[in-house]
Amino acid sequence: MANTILGSTIVFAPYSVDQALEGLAEVGYKHVEIGAVKGWFEHIDADTADDAEISRIQRKLDELGLTVVSLSGHAPLHTVDGKERFKKVMDIAVKLGVKIVNTNSGETESDEDVERFYQHMDEICDYAEARGLTIGLETDSNLIPTAKAGLAVLDRINRPGLVGFNYDPGNVIYYAGADPTEDIEHALPQMVHFHLKDKIGGEKVFHFPALGTGEIPLASLIEQCKEAGFTGPISAEVEFDENGWPSYQECLAAARTSADHLRKIGVLDGSSK
Repeated sequence: MANTILGSTIVFAPYSVDQALEGLAEVGYKHVEIGAVKGWFEHIDADTADDAEISRIQRKLDELGLTVVSLSGHAPLHTVDGKERFKKVMDIAVKLGVKIVNTNSGETESDEDVERFYQHMDEICDYAEARGLTIGLETDSNLIPTAKAGLAVLDRINRPGLVGFNYDPGNVIYYAGADPTEDIEHALPQMVHFHLKDKIGGEKVFHFPALGTGEIPLASLIEQCKEAGFTGPISAEVEFDENGWPSYQECLAAARTSADHLRKIGVLDGSSK
């Protein structure tokens, strides 16, 4: 079974959800991941989006011939506000027919934060299970900087099949200076989603360019996934650099470059408009 290739709306983070979806459709994606991350790429604001807005987004997806496969709803899960916000994202996922919701743990700063994270995860897992959702915990925090470190987190949560890794190779370099071609092997047995992100530079260097223009061997990582039998979604991300997001047309160009690279390595069908 082939992986479903998604375009993440993060490449259009400062722009509207309509502009993001239009751009992803224009460069040839048929499947998308929508961001619902407070203050980061908030194409759906889980705190304010009502049924009318969710229905409007669904009509926009239908108009463009797009299917939403996953939501990014990253929240500080060790806080009550973060826990409740993520539950709202899960409710939106149900309304959109999405089965995978991604998050990070949040930047836990103390032992008490860590304990609250695990307490909240019990409630979050029950909430997800009752709604038929799978949670992808991203390699994206001080608690889960790499898959190798995250194994202990998944072991303690102990909800196999319900919670797994959302693997991000760019993040494991950024947070830990790790080699993603080695680290991904720790993730693959429990991987439910893949944030395919390129990178330039090492640890703590924020530079995530269009796919195929950085230093990560993306085709090799995808081959590792194939060999391990990973059939989950692969979502293409671009987050640019410390200067922030450029103009809409430059974001569109980065999305096109990424889609073209995915076609070049044989994982994305079709062509751009």
